[in-house]
Amino acid sequence: MDFHHFIGQIQDRAQLGTTQAAVSATHATLTTLGERLTEGERKDLAAQLPQEVGHYLIEGDSGQTFDIDAFFSRISAREHSDVQDAVYHSRVVLEVLQEAVSPGEIRQIKDQLPPEFYSVFESGSSGKLKR
Repeated sequence: MDFHHFIGQIQDRAQLGTTQAAVSATHATLTTLGERLTEGERKDLAAQLPQEVGHYLIEGDSGQTFDIDAFFSRISAREHSDVQDAVYHSRVVLEVLQEAVSPGEIRQIKDQLPPEFYSVFESGSSGKLKR
């Protein structure tokens, strides 16, 4: 999946008005996810994504420990949006992410996250998020 298709899918599914809004949601979500993953895992994930978005994963410090509420709060702050929008945008970004990378890579990501994060991956852009 190339950059334009990746961002276009996020813009369409999240019903965002501009490409820049889709890039912002992607940046916020992937940067925050990258902070939660180990250095090696985030580099492995970035290698399977378009370079224009893969680098977001390696911007912050890796291996941080925070819960799902902090995950959403960080995304909200980075996106300059309310938490409800950040939750939805992160679900959309992770849905597209799962389509762009191998199933084995998704398993490895989930293995590094506590179970409370799983519902974000499973809910997608149209499902219900169990919190």
